[in-house]
Amino acid sequence: MSRALPKYNKRRVALIGGAAAVVLSGAVIAGSALAGETSKSNATSARTLADTGTIACPDVKSQLPTVPASAQAEVDRNLALLDTQIAEANKRLVDTVGQGGANFVQNAILGPLADKRKSTIDRIAISIGRTAEKPQGLDALAECALSTDDAAGTGDEAGAGEEAGAGEEVTATPSATASDAADDGAGEAGDTGDDATGVGTISCPDVASQLPAIPASAQAEVDRNLALLDTQIAEANKRLVDTVGQGGANFVQNAILGPLEDKRIATVNRIATAIGRTAEKPQGLDSLAACTLNE
Repeated sequence: MSRALPKYNKRRVALIGGAAAVVLSGAVIAGSALAGETSKSNATSARTLADTGTIACPDVKSQLPTVPASAQAEVDRNLALLDTQIAEANKRLVDTVGQGGANFVQNAILGPLADKRKSTIDRIAISIGRTAEKPQGLDALAECALSTDDAAGTGDEAGAGEEAGAGEEVTATPSATASDAADDGAGEAGDTGDDATGVGTISCPDVASQLPAIPASAQAEVDRNLALLDTQIAEANKRLVDTVGQGGANFVQNAILGPLEDKRIATVNRIATAIGRTAEKPQGLDSLAACTLNE
């Protein structure tokens, strides 16, 4: 009997050891599966961030003619502003990933970016045109696209930075003003009124009533820009209706009111500049640029 006990004990030890090995193997397998799943999750997250893509815009600098020395500083400032605008749009692209519907990127990022680029490119053309032949057709370079190729770059792309230059003074020519009117959707003017969906309407301070006496030589240009202010509001109201339900809590501010304010600053500055050519230039008009949403 005493000799059988060790054999029994050996078998029991072997059985217990085998069971422990099975449990340990299961733990290793489960741990490997969990690690693989975690790795897969991390890879998915990485792909999601990468899949936001980047914004690619046509290079403006390479399309410019010879820049007069007198215009070089202003041209350089606006070329830098184009870089800043792209960097800010790319930052917004990452910050708003997953927001809105199918047209969110176009309505909230690419559309406003194109508007800003048109104004900036117009300033470049105008500054060159003061002492040389004004370049034509540069506004065709304003439209940008979303590229999902991580290697894609743009000629105008730069490091992230805050948007600048919205309040820069612009000396506008009648042709540039007319071009702005077309760019800002002149054919879509018209107040949407109190929309049945209850999205509200955009209300902006009245600029015409705050102007001083307008010299006769500036009247036509001032009138064109006042009409452009109306067009900008009508276009913003239309966008308000078209994008109802899109984005988060700050969608209207970021995608509609903010870009509208940028446009109004540039337009109001053109009005002030036109008056200031032959009379005292009005000050503080850019305080009338910000608009609000009436619910």
